[in-house]
Amino acid sequence: MTTPDLPPHAQEPHPIAPRRVSFDWRATPLVWIPDEPTAAHVINVLHLLLPAGERWFVKVFKEALPLVRDDQLRADVKGFMGQEATHSVQHSTVLDHLAHQGLDTTPYTRRVDSLFARLLSETPPFGLPLTDREWLRFRLSVIAAIEQFTAVLGDWVLNAEGLDRAGPDPVMLDLLRWHGAEEVEHRAVAFDMYQHTGGEDPARHLRRFLGMAMTAPVLLHLWGRGASYLLRHDPQLAAPSRYSLRAHRRAVRKGLLPTWGELGAAIPRYLRRSYHPSQEGSLRTAVAYLASSPAARAAAGAVGRAALP
Repeated sequence: MTTPDLPPHAQEPHPIAPRRVSFDWRATPLVWIPDEPTAAHVINVLHLLLPAGERWFVKVFKEALPLVRDDQLRADVKGFMGQEATHSVQHSTVLDHLAHQGLDTTPYTRRVDSLFARLLSETPPFGLPLTDREWLRFRLSVIAAIEQFTAVLGDWVLNAEGLDRAGPDPVMLDLLRWHGAEEVEHRAVAFDMYQHTGGEDPARHLRRFLGMAMTAPVLLHLWGRGASYLLRHDPQLAAPSRYSLRAHRRAVRKGLLPTWGELGAAIPRYLRRSYHPSQEGSLRTAVAYLASSPAARAAAGAVGRAALP
């Protein structure tokens, strides 16, 4: 059964499936962009946030999956869950690599885990008088808001020529672009899931607004704190370093980080009633990178070999 509330995901029919990639981190330095510790560690915050966040995505989607009445959306959601689970595992391996090089991230990641456990679990925090269904809808709106930013970041990293010019570690760049390509590939799934299960407007649109209103400042705060933590605790820097907006802006000018404008503009765009995430990025560019990614090609080859009699 198809619901009229579901945005037209069929306009871009594309199967979504996890790729069982793996990465060898043995030769990857902590500052994987040469002489650019701020840019490297601002991007490294992804590894601090995503393992817990993407495990939470999967948990909430499992809870909501029985509400899906559209066969295509159900297939997309299951593919999304598989991709997000793989992302969580692969970013966790980077944390192990950082620890092996003397940068222990557990004090920070423990706080991130606590955030999800205390504020976004199955039970509303602070005794909020919300029904189970309403709380589930709000958490789905938060996931859709987060996925707006991951789609924008995914599109940015696929096209970040400044990173190529800087001579980064190729394994880390492949991880980021593989992940970014999959974020663009499944950029509409969380939004479609929310629209499908979020009830009727105007409450559905208001909840979408509230989800973004909570998500944007929390992500900004976590990112700044995470970058500060990594720079302060990197044992390979000549002296303990601090995160600074001046160094951040310098990295932006070099094309090593997205601009504040690119990130900020994603918010009002997302809040338009006519908005759909298929407007973000290029599926063709994402698929082209996935066809050339060393890790994705190796994973496809392993699957092909395993299928041989």
